[in-house]
Amino acid sequence: MLSKKNVLIAQFLGAAFVGASLVYALSLMSLKPLTYSSTALGTLSNATTTNTTTAAPAVVALDTADYDQRMWANANNGTSTKALIAKALWLGSTSSPQIGAATSTLTTATTSASSTLSNSSNKAIKKFLWPVRAPYPLAGSILPFHRIIAYYGNFYSKGMGVLGQYPEDVMLMKLAGEVAKWNAADPETPALPAIDYIAVTAQGSPGKDNKYRLRMPDSQIDHALELADRVHGIVILDVQVGLSSVQVEIPELEKYLKLPNVHLAIDPEFSMKTGDKPGSVIGTFNAGDINYTANYLAKLVHDNNLPPKVLIVHRFTQGMVRGAKQITPLPEVQVVIDMDGWGGPAKKIGTYTYFVAAEPVQFTGFKLFYKNDLLKPSTRILTPRELLTLSPKPLFIQFQ
Repeated sequence: MLSKKNVLIAQFLGAAFVGASLVYALSLMSLKPLTYSSTALGTLSNATTTNTTTAAPAVVALDTADYDQRMWANANNGTSTKALIAKALWLGSTSSPQIGAATSTLTTATTSASSTLSNSSNKAIKKFLWPVRAPYPLAGSILPFHRIIAYYGNFYSKGMGVLGQYPEDVMLMKLAGEVAKWNAADPETPALPAIDYIAVTAQGSPGKDNKYRLRMPDSQIDHALELADRVHGIVILDVQVGLSSVQVEIPELEKYLKLPNVHLAIDPEFSMKTGDKPGSVIGTFNAGDINYTANYLAKLVHDNNLPPKVLIVHRFTQGMVRGAKQITPLPEVQVVIDMDGWGGPAKKIGTYTYFVAAEPVQFTGFKLFYKNDLLKPSTRILTPRELLTLSPKPLFIQFQ
C-alpha cells in the first residue's frame, strides 16, 4: 500500500503527464513539415540508511585502434571514393586539430595514395559530419563498444513510460526481448540494458518552492538500481528541471552519480527558462547548461576513479538545444543527443536527420514509443534494422 507521501507523489505525476501531453501537442505545430512532438557494475544497498559504495570494476586500457574503427563503422558513411578517403584520414589521424597533433600516421600509404589523400582531405572532411573529432574516452567507456537499450519511465506513473506500466518481471522480460533483437541485428555492438528512471519530474503545479518539479524519494532510485542489477545493466537518472536548473538539481543526485553504473539524462523539453509552466511551451537548454553538467560529471569521474559517464540530452526541435557547436565532449563524459520525438517512421527519421545528425556533438540516440509511435496515421514502429541504416547509427535506444 502506498504511503500518504507516495500517494501525493503519484497524484503530482499524473499532472506531470498531462503537461507532457500538452508539450507533445505543441510540437505538432512547431515542426511544420515534420509535424509532431516529443555489465552490472555495482549496486547500492538502501542509500537512505547506509553509506555503502561500490568499487569501480577493473578496466583495461582503451584500445584506440578498435575505438577508431568502431567510430568510423558507426558513422555509416558508405563506400564511395570520398568516403574511403575520409576513412583513411580518420584512421590515420584520430586526434582533433583543436586538441593536439595527430597520434598516428598512414605509414602503409604509398606516395601516390598519400598525395591523393592530401589533395582530397578538405573535401572529404567537409562532406562527412561523422564521426566527430573528440578526445579519446578514458578506459572503461561504454560507447561505441556497446549500444545502450533503455526502458524509460517512473514507477509511480503508468503514463510516463514502460517502467510504470507493467509488473516488474514482465517489464524486465520485455526489456530482455528488445536487447535480444538488437544483439541479433548488430552482433558487433553488444546491447547493454538500462533502467532509465525519471528521478526529477516536471509538474503542472508550482510546489512549495514554485519550481514546478518534484524530486523522487531515494527508495525509488534504489529500486531502479536493484532492477538494473537483475538484468546486469546500468541506471540512467533522467532529470526534468521545470523552473529549477541543472546547476541546482544535478548536485542533489551526487551520491548516486558517484556509483560506476549510474549515468545521467537531462531533458530540455521541461527546462522552462521563460518562466512558463511546464507543458505550456517547449523548453530549452543551452551549451552552457550541458557543459556545466558534463564538467560536473567529469569531476566526479576524476575524484572517484570512475569509468566515463554517459550524458544524454533529449531533443526533438531545433530550439530545444542551443549552441550545439559549443558543447564540449570530455574524456570523462560521453555525450549523446537523443532524438526524442514521436510519430510515424518518416517523421521520426526526418527529425533525427535535421535536429540530431545535422548538428554533431559526439554520439546519437533514438527514442521509440510503444503507444505514441502508433498513433494515426502511423501504423508501425521502426525496427532495429531500419535504425541501423541511419548515419550515424544511434548507440542509445530508449523505449517509452
